[in-house]
Amino acid sequence: MEENTSPRSVLICIILTLTLSCISLINSSCKKSSPVENLQKIPEVIDSIPAIPGWTLVWNDEFKDTVIDLTKWEFEVNGDGGGNNELQYYTAPPRNAYADSGHLVIEAYKEEYMGKQYTSARMRTKKKGDWTYGMFEIRAKLPSGRGLWPAIWMLPTDEYYGGWPQSGEVDIMEMLGHEANKVYGTIHYSSTSGSHEHTGNSYVLPKGSFSDDYHLFALIWDVTGFDWYVDGVNYFTVFHRQPFDKRFHILLNVAVGGNWPGSPDYTTKFPQRMYIDYVRVYKKN
Repeated sequence: MEENTSPRSVLICIILTLTLSCISLINSSCKKSSPVENLQKIPEVIDSIPAIPGWTLVWNDEFKDTVIDLTKWEFEVNGDGGGNNELQYYTAPPRNAYADSGHLVIEAYKEEYMGKQYTSARMRTKKKGDWTYGMFEIRAKLPSGRGLWPAIWMLPTDEYYGGWPQSGEVDIMEMLGHEANKVYGTIHYSSTSGSHEHTGNSYVLPKGSFSDDYHLFALIWDVTGFDWYVDGVNYFTVFHRQPFDKRFHILLNVAVGGNWPGSPDYTTKFPQRMYIDYVRVYKKN
């Protein structure tokens, strides 16, 4: 049997329908997105090297791979003492040098090996990265302890003017492990008579030591000479041309003992490590 519908019933139905629609609309507009949805909306962070105005990046190693890139680095394997009566034997990787978590690690150990009391590593870019002039940036955390001698430095690739020191040497950073708050920047060359000469200066941290955290060591080299920086502070400038007008390459090493730092003693803890975050080379525009 058909049911009669009054105007009042129709009005009630309309009101109920509108009310339910409004509630649904409010709930929809107030709904919070899930954490996963929010995360997906975050733009991907791209690992990039900040541009430096006036300079172009021409070579770098960020040590992001799980192994050291041998297209960029060569290891010197010997126990020759580095010409300084050093005590270590320099080995091939990965015994004393390896890539770990985006950093290069050079480790010095106290151990009997190949007639030496210590092992370490010394690596270079020779004929894989060679430059005349530029800006060199190395971010590093250094070892400490008496007898340790970490260095970031440069040697001539071709020895155009003759053997050391005639063709020069550039020390971007050297540190004596018993003075872990102080680093040195130096150039070595020969006098007109052929004897060894050097010019340099040092920088002392305002607080702490270079083994506490990473610091940025930089060198700007142009046709007139050199500027040394630590964490952006220019602590030394020298004007010198020949023999520093030919191509040089980078070396990284941790020496143990030698004429300058002396030997480790009972206070020196092993192993000791130098961590390198990156090495970057720029050419001036």
